[in-house]
Amino acid sequence: MECYDRPDLWDFAFSDETDFEADFIQQMASRWLNTNRPAVLEIGCGGGRQTVNLAMRGLPVTAFDLNPTCVRETLRRLKRRRLAANVFTADMLDFQTSETFDLAHCLVNTFRHLTDERSARCHLQAVARALRPGGLYLLGFHLLPPDAAEEDCERWTLRRGKKSVTVTVRVLQFCRRTRLETVRFSLKATLPSGVIRLRSDHQLRIYRADQFRSLLRAVPEFELLSVHDFCYDADNPLPLDDQLGDAVFVLRRRG
Repeated sequence: MECYDRPDLWDFAFSDETDFEADFIQQMASRWLNTNRPAVLEIGCGGGRQTVNLAMRGLPVTAFDLNPTCVRETLRRLKRRRLAANVFTADMLDFQTSETFDLAHCLVNTFRHLTDERSARCHLQAVARALRPGGLYLLGFHLLPPDAAEEDCERWTLRRGKKSVTVTVRVLQFCRRTRLETVRFSLKATLPSGVIRLRSDHQLRIYRADQFRSLLRAVPEFELLSVHDFCYDADNPLPLDDQLGDAVFVLRRRG
């Protein structure tokens, strides 16, 4: 099984970040939209950890994911908590919505699954169509500094009660010329019922700071308001330069 086929375990591995992300979403809405209850569109909702969190805070939430298993898990978690949100299956490349939103977000590298320039532009244009004029898009993913090592491996473990999940992220192939890397995600879950091992390989697009700036110039629907990192410190914007690795971009749809 692939990691995304068990969104409950995948979301558990990132659950320590959920409150920080949700706080940041509300802080950016308060700062730029003058409300802490924006109408939110979540792009690539996974198992619904952020959808559920924002719905618990009383925000109107719409969310989608390409994987039907993720959509079912999100709906299950909402139903269990008696929460309401609009959740559906769609592709982030060319999705359409019948309403417009105050704020959209796509965090933790989902954007890098779009592996060419045209797909990235089409996605940003689809998001712009889904936002009201002045609406925000919070987009988070890893940048690659020019002097970064091409071989990389990251591992972390999250434990809660009798449940633990260890995730290993390893770069298998890397090419600066094509701007593509193959990354292997491995997940080991230790549960009262036994051990589950999942693994999946994904091709992701590589971005330097200047390459993302170039992409934004090709999508005039958006302007860049501020840049942050995965600490989600709303009061500490950072320069978009070659020193930045974990990046969260606050984009605003032009009127």
